[in-house]
Amino acid sequence: MAAFTLENIVRNNIKKLIPYSSARSEFEGEAQIFLDANENSLGSVLNNNFHRYPDPLQKKLKEKLSAVKQVAVENIFIGNGSDEAIDLLIRAFCNPGKDSIIICPPTYGMYEVSAEINDVAVKKVLLTSNFQLDIEAINEAIDDATKVIFVCSPNNPTGNLINNDSIIWLLKNFNGIVVIDEAYIDFTNKLSWSHLLNTFPNLVVLQTLSKAWGLAGLRIGFAFASKEIIQILNKIKPPYNISESVQQLAQQALQNETLAKEKTNILVQQKERLIDDFKQFYFIQTIYPSDANFILIQVNNAATLYKYLLSKAIVVRNRSSQPLCENCLRITVGTPAENDDLITTLKKYSNEKNLC
Repeated sequence: MAAFTLENIVRNNIKKLIPYSSARSEFEGEAQIFLDANENSLGSVLNNNFHRYPDPLQKKLKEKLSAVKQVAVENIFIGNGSDEAIDLLIRAFCNPGKDSIIICPPTYGMYEVSAEINDVAVKKVLLTSNFQLDIEAINEAIDDATKVIFVCSPNNPTGNLINNDSIIWLLKNFNGIVVIDEAYIDFTNKLSWSHLLNTFPNLVVLQTLSKAWGLAGLRIGFAFASKEIIQILNKIKPPYNISESVQQLAQQALQNETLAKEKTNILVQQKERLIDDFKQFYFIQTIYPSDANFILIQVNNAATLYKYLLSKAIVVRNRSSQPLCENCLRITVGTPAENDDLITTLKKYSNEKNLC
């Protein structure tokens, strides 16, 4: 298989694209008077600085993120959630109606949705019975039109990490982009794949502030990749994709790394507690190992249990429609009080079913 060359997989129209450029993205230094962007010079009705457009490249936020994640600023792309990065990667490297991506179900659904929106074919190679990559099948599925392979690790909805050897094989043998989605990496002790960016030029790592950092409402995701790939993503993104308010709040949050780790540790402890509690219920047939902040369980009747929990105002995710996930529910780890309520409700369900 040919060696990876970025020039060979970037879409020709993207190579030729002249990106939108604002005066502020071109200007270096500290200006005193801004008369370039047709903003309201009299200020915001909220009596703050929101009358100015935000930094299009989020320089200050990237500096803070760089210090926390130990990734160089030039290797960071910040998006409106990881979903924006997923979409841009497909648009940058996949020609509509011609190229394809590979995903490995059961996995995160937005890879497929983004591909379909962009008219890019999706090749599905199922995970093995123990939710690992089927490298032989992936190798058979790869052809000249395959440009991106998405791997979620820890995987959603199964919760497990993907074996290192399988990912290394992809990075060494696939001459397209390998995307490792690490949305849940902070719930593990595993080193991020971002430390290998200089080793593998085709590696892209996705992370987010939505999970361990508790900022799902801000919609901040990021991609770590080579300088050249980051430049391509910046070239095709909307000019002001991250609002000023979100940039400010994210910078504040990144100053609280200790608190984020404390909350993460509590969630991991609560996950282990739930796993132990689940063992008492006869209707829970399998409790899958989890390296995330959720647990996948297989039950004897997922639809019935799902509806019962809904009737008690408890919302979980029924993943039974996913391959290899028949009668499976995905349960997010809640607060200690929420987990208490969940276990109490499951006990009531168990008692009611025993009376039937």
